[in-house]
Amino acid sequence: MKLKTLILTAALLLGAASANAAVDPNFYIFLCFGQSNMEGAARPEAQDLASPGPRFLLMPAVDFPDQGRKMGEWCEAVPPLCRPNTGLTPADWFGRTLVASLPDNIKIGVIHVAIGGIDIRGFLPDSIPSYVKRAPNWMTGMLAAYDNNPYERLVMLAKKAQKDGVIKGILMHQGETNTGDPKWAGMVQQVYDRLCGDLQLKPEEVNLYAGNIVQAGGQGVCIACKKQIDELPQTLHTSQVISSDDCTNGPDRLHFDAAGYRELGCRYGEAVARFLGYEPKRPHIDMPKKIEVPADAVTVENAIPGNEFPKVDKERRAYFRIEAPQARKVVVDVCSKKYDMQPDGKGAFMAVTDPLPVGFHYYFMNINGVNFIDPASETYFGCNREAGGIEIPEGPEGDYYRPQQGIAHGCVRSIYYPSYNDASVNDGAAQIENRKSAQIENRKSVNRKYTWRHALVYTPAEYETGKKRYPVLYLQHGMGEGETSWALQGKMQHIMDNAIAKGEAVPMIVVMESGDIKAPFNFAGGGSNQQGRSEYGASFYPVLLNDLIPYIDKNFRTKADRENRAMAGLSWGGHQTFDVVLQNLDKFAWMGTFSGAIFGLDVKTAYNGVFANADEFNKKIHYFYMNWGSDDFIKGQPLVDSLREMGIKVDASESAGTGHEFLTWRRGLHEFIPHLFKK
Repeated sequence: MKLKTLILTAALLLGAASANAAVDPNFYIFLCFGQSNMEGAARPEAQDLASPGPRFLLMPAVDFPDQGRKMGEWCEAVPPLCRPNTGLTPADWFGRTLVASLPDNIKIGVIHVAIGGIDIRGFLPDSIPSYVKRAPNWMTGMLAAYDNNPYERLVMLAKKAQKDGVIKGILMHQGETNTGDPKWAGMVQQVYDRLCGDLQLKPEEVNLYAGNIVQAGGQGVCIACKKQIDELPQTLHTSQVISSDDCTNGPDRLHFDAAGYRELGCRYGEAVARFLGYEPKRPHIDMPKKIEVPADAVTVENAIPGNEFPKVDKERRAYFRIEAPQARKVVVDVCSKKYDMQPDGKGAFMAVTDPLPVGFHYYFMNINGVNFIDPASETYFGCNREAGGIEIPEGPEGDYYRPQQGIAHGCVRSIYYPSYNDASVNDGAAQIENRKSAQIENRKSVNRKYTWRHALVYTPAEYETGKKRYPVLYLQHGMGEGETSWALQGKMQHIMDNAIAKGEAVPMIVVMESGDIKAPFNFAGGGSNQQGRSEYGASFYPVLLNDLIPYIDKNFRTKADRENRAMAGLSWGGHQTFDVVLQNLDKFAWMGTFSGAIFGLDVKTAYNGVFANADEFNKKIHYFYMNWGSDDFIKGQPLVDSLREMGIKVDASESAGTGHEFLTWRRGLHEFIPHLFKK
């Protein structure tokens, strides 16, 4: 019996010795918790994704299926550290800084639990159940990832990690949600004390390192929180505040950008290294490289004269430059991609893009979170506002929309005309449309309200030298653009001049109006956007029919009948074309759409069954055309097929390699006009 007892005692002692031997005193573990800036809101870049090696480890707090990570199992620490689909965090470069600063025999491990927008109460064990119940809907999935108890998840993993190494510090970035809360510092103290108690930590050996908030030059969204974080050591004496001074931020002025997270993370690491008795060393951070502009790059046609940039090279890459000596972050946004502009050290920023598609593109710049138009660019009304523009040149195939020597050129007039049917000054388009003809005739009464509206009118070159009358094309732009868009972005006048000069198109007048669609459609506010029952842009219909057309016929030498009147439009202007022409076949005989926004059209019943009698329709509409881009998000082929099944004659084409953009629409106009006003 004594022998068995001795054997059992020896086994227990060996087991205890073995368990103690598993704890590596040179494995330093740090707990990281907080809200979105600890969670990580910036997209990691190439240098962030390069693994720092086996000396910097992560114990995941959730599973990462795509990365093959399991909760509670150590792995190399590369972003994302928090949860799948989160971003770069201060902890990333905190760990790298310690790896650079501490001896090679010391490993660094982090456990990372953070939830965007969480109140400090979400980490207080006694408050968590009630907090979870009232948490906003957008937070519920994040809470659920930690089984609705982020504190318990952090402690559970910390206890497991203590079997491998020693907890040396706690990193926190939290406070934005509690801005102005006088109890915040006390609650942070409670969380810290609870962690020290649950994990049997000695406060004098385990500091709390609290990062400060985004300052954005004093314009940070939560700038009022800075003071309460700075004063945290007055309440929690073992806390140390990590400065965020001059850490760069994203455009929301709430989250750091990638460079800001790197800087803040390095500062966390430097503070910990000093506390541990080591001289801090910064890890290598790739600095922006100088952008070399090739000799073949030329200044784009959209640059305001006297400016060297923007430029475009033979690979269709665009180069942008702007003087902004006080800026911290500058971005250029073109073709649905944002490019960080790099400082040149002399007060200017530059960027080079990927190869861009040929044609015209809007672009914007952003300095420290504020969008603006590049002062070196001509401006164009698009995207519901004035915008910069850049033309990526085609080859000779684009000559049809370029001005040519040796031919006569028409004019684009800017006109103002009175509208007595503008719903903005009268009682609505619906009532105006229903007025009896006698009432319409009396609309010019001195008591009748009117407003001045703007339009552009193209007249062919020969218009100035004779008395001939001309057919008229009413040409509409798309949502968020204006009456100048076809002339400036679309180069309509050059297309017309060249086609007329070659004898491809008959001389005609072209009228362009805003169409009441400069502002975006209010999808959230309701309103029909179905064909024939549209509310968006429908206020233009009585203006067009009762004011603009009569004004044009009175003031220009037109052939004022349906046989000599056409309408066409791009995108929502195509929608308007369907609404107007198909309900006014007594006024129009030609129609076309370019990427027309025609959705859910029942060709058998639409517009009071206008397509049901194909023979009658084909007699009234002498030419019907539709085009769209091969990469367009609006495709017209299904509608074309449905119309053709009904016996409707409709010509159609797809613009190769283009999307919902002006190159598609230039090509469409070029193909459309040779068929107009010919029988």
